[in-house]
Amino acid sequence: MIHKSPLPDVEIPEAPITEVVLRRATEFPDEPALIDGLTGRALTYAQLVDAVHRFAGGLVARRFAPGDVVAIMAPNIPEYAMVFHGVAYAGGIVTTINPTYGDAEVRHQLEDAQPRILVTVAPFLETARAAAVGTPVEDIYLIGDATDGVASITELLGDPLTEPVRVPLHSPVVLPYSSGTTGLAKGVVLTHRMLVANLMQTLGAIDVPDNQTVVAVLPMFHIYGMQVIMNLTLAVGGTLITMPRFDLEQYLQLHQDHKISMAFVAPPIVLALAKHPVVDQYDLSALEWMNSGAAPLSAELALEAGSRLGCEVVQGYGMTELSPVSHLTPRGQFKPGSVGVTAPNTETKIVDPTTGDALGIGEDGEVCVRGPQVMQGYLNKPEATANTIDEDGWLHTGDIGHIDEDGHLYVVDRLKELIKYKGFQVPPAELEALLLTHPGVLDAAVVGKPDDEAGEIPVAFAVRAEGCRESEDDIAQFIAGQVAHYKRLGQVTFIDAVPKSPSGKILRRVLRDQL
Repeated sequence: MIHKSPLPDVEIPEAPITEVVLRRATEFPDEPALIDGLTGRALTYAQLVDAVHRFAGGLVARRFAPGDVVAIMAPNIPEYAMVFHGVAYAGGIVTTINPTYGDAEVRHQLEDAQPRILVTVAPFLETARAAAVGTPVEDIYLIGDATDGVASITELLGDPLTEPVRVPLHSPVVLPYSSGTTGLAKGVVLTHRMLVANLMQTLGAIDVPDNQTVVAVLPMFHIYGMQVIMNLTLAVGGTLITMPRFDLEQYLQLHQDHKISMAFVAPPIVLALAKHPVVDQYDLSALEWMNSGAAPLSAELALEAGSRLGCEVVQGYGMTELSPVSHLTPRGQFKPGSVGVTAPNTETKIVDPTTGDALGIGEDGEVCVRGPQVMQGYLNKPEATANTIDEDGWLHTGDIGHIDEDGHLYVVDRLKELIKYKGFQVPPAELEALLLTHPGVLDAAVVGKPDDEAGEIPVAFAVRAEGCRESEDDIAQFIAGQVAHYKRLGQVTFIDAVPKSPSGKILRRVLRDQL
């Protein structure tokens, strides 16, 4: 049984992503496209377009060719959009790096994505320099003033490129990284066509008014912040207020000052808005609609937050590999626990994970999605791609769910073993491999521990080697020094043996039951 979208199909423009995102710029040249939430510094649409064209022109003048890659490792700041779309306008590819990554994690992405240029900010320069050694990176540029021998990105600005470098619409334009169930993160190959299609699909399902102001608090290196917040808001001629990190009181102040009516958030923010006492000190009466994504949101929490804020709190569903939206909740169609209906121009199928047979209404199985937003594949990983997208074009999400009689999807479990911490993906195998590098650890397993704020926290069970004197906290600190903050272990528990099947597979459910 194939579930088609209950929403009408949308027209997908035959145009590159930057042309679509900046299509309204000439209508609002003097209106702010981006505002720095910390300082109030604004970039108008005219200034943004000029910066994009000049950045693209500077790249082309330096013999930057179609298909060349630029990496950006920065927090949410107005220049993020300039770099992203300047590279796209020059026919290149952007790979977005989590700025909280450690040296090894950044180096893995640089070696895999092969960027010629790395753009960052001063606080992350030390990590960027260390990670770039021995990689294809030729130059590092800073957003902001030059420092410590590293040039400012202003030196990359050249004569404006009046016409975009034309590349086929099926050409890759962005390489965000997504963790698999094993090993390190994989580059997800997304094309101009995929990003444009998903923007149109999303806009076709949710009513986003022209000139909408949105607080960009979710990171732009993440596909949700990149597409659903940055690109979508600019595509309707709206204003993005950037926050480099989440601070509840600043977030509330920005909502009050700018009379925000639409918000795109993740479950930890919904939790804070539902329960933190400071929320009552701010006027959020303009808020009408809030979408939560990147991780599961309980029906109870959505209702609690919606009741307190006096607005509709809904969920959407997707993944990096889907550009990212496949399901979303139009205004007035909220159903508690649902992640919404299938997006326009998209099909959903629920299949038996064992047999692959399609299942009917209300039956739980693996969620599969087919549509123009499905990724081209994983960079340099044909086997992983083939394991995710079948011959008929269905992307297997690894999530278990069902569709009700109204076409709403309910995600109930995860087929994959990924741990989701505040929307970030944590592959247990990566942490297990690091644990086994410690001389005091004989064997290890990592699972997700449910947590009201984070969704899940990675925790480890370790078998201690004979003579090992390190404590459980010592082992946790050993990992903390090597990984990003969201991959740090919430706890380590010593056990006698890691439970495994006869084939050697870790029995994670047994460990979860112990938690």
